Amino acid sequence: MLPKFLKSGNAIVDYLTITDDALIHIKELLSSRAETCEGIKVSMRTRGCSGMSYTIEYAIKEKNISKFDDVVIRDGAKVFIDPKVSMFLIGSEMIYKTDELTSGFDFVNPNEKGRCGCGESFKV
Repeated sequence: MLPKFLKSGNAIVDYLTITDDALIHIKELLSSRAETCEGIKVSMRTRGCSGMSYTIEYAIKEKNISKFDDVVIRDGAKVFIDPKVSMFLIGSEMIYKTDELTSGFDFVNPNEKGRCGCGESFKV
């Protein structure tokens, strides 16, 4: 299946699933933001003892959205994905988790080979 494209050239893809809880929190973040943004953006950076860590930030057209980013759209909410990250997220699920000490977005990724003990980083 060939990807669809937004007017900006971003490919609309479906290799990342967004859970209901994650969608609710994405929409809450976007609706409470004073500055206009297009959605959220998922990237990775080198960090922690296992090597890689997901980063999530607001997707702002002139700041951090590239025409090469993939985008997942669910119920109008857009999640832009850095092209360097896309191959690592194939088949993954974006979740919002809450435990006694923390809450936030995370990914259930079948491509992961391991995570560090604190959960801050992973390897593929």
